[in-house]
Amino acid sequence: MVEIQRARLIAAMVEVSAERGMGNATVAHVVERAGVSRRTFYELFIDREDCFLAAFDEAITRASRYVLDSYDPDARWAERIRTALIGLLSFLDAERGAGQLLIVWSLGAGASSLERRRLLLAQVIAAVDEGRGGSKTGDEPPPLTAEGVVGGALSVLHSRLLEEQPGQLVELTGPLMSMILLPYLGARAARKEIARPAPEGSACKVGSVAHDPLRELDMRLTYRTVRVLTAVAAHPGGSNRQVADGSGIADQGQISKLLARLHGLGLVENTGAGSVRGAPNAWTLTAKGWEVETAITRDTVAVEES
Repeated sequence: MVEIQRARLIAAMVEVSAERGMGNATVAHVVERAGVSRRTFYELFIDREDCFLAAFDEAITRASRYVLDSYDPDARWAERIRTALIGLLSFLDAERGAGQLLIVWSLGAGASSLERRRLLLAQVIAAVDEGRGGSKTGDEPPPLTAEGVVGGALSVLHSRLLEEQPGQLVELTGPLMSMILLPYLGARAARKEIARPAPEGSACKVGSVAHDPLRELDMRLTYRTVRVLTAVAAHPGGSNRQVADGSGIADQGQISKLLARLHGLGLVENTGAGSVRGAPNAWTLTAKGWEVETAITRDTVAVEES
């Protein structure tokens, strides 16, 4: 139950921030939206900023799922960047509130949020900076180029996310890729990106009626299964023991069965070395798992297994 309440509060923080902005998102607003008591809030979080940081971390995890879904580390630099960009834009289209929290509201959420944001952007800048190694523009661009390119792209996304009718952000793939490639691969490569058609089917329609992922499952979920699912959501990359601690289920054999059940449903995956005997597991939610977990936490769904 604790993990479910925590997940509800995090989801409420995302929604309230999207509606009011971080500066106007109070603890009172969050607990009212989540349907939990103020006392419960302070049992789980130190203050409003602590809850925001938890929402920030979860949004990063969700965005990473989109970015890494089709990412090929062995592809050429330009294609790696394009794949990652499509993933990011698809995430922003599908989960606009979480995207606003990451890109817009994190700027005014305190020093800890700014530090998390800085570390995240440092990784993005480093990935873009790899383009200097294959520069075709003559002189190699200075290292500061990547920082400027990322800052420019971020400014575009920031302004679009604040628009009431921003359209599909995935349609910005060509223009943003053109801007990124220009200083490294030259005008010809930049023009080719402009001419490439925008990806189709990469993002969900914003504002459309969401499907019910629970209806697509081949079985119904027990309360224990839900506890395991929310524990994985709260602690991505956790081992069997960490999932057990998070779900409050001490029986390791039972945890293994529940995780196997969720894995069979396509809701969780083991990204660790658990296939090697004696090596630890590292459980994370799949994209489908995130949909189901979100539906459960928002609608307080707890159904019994038939």
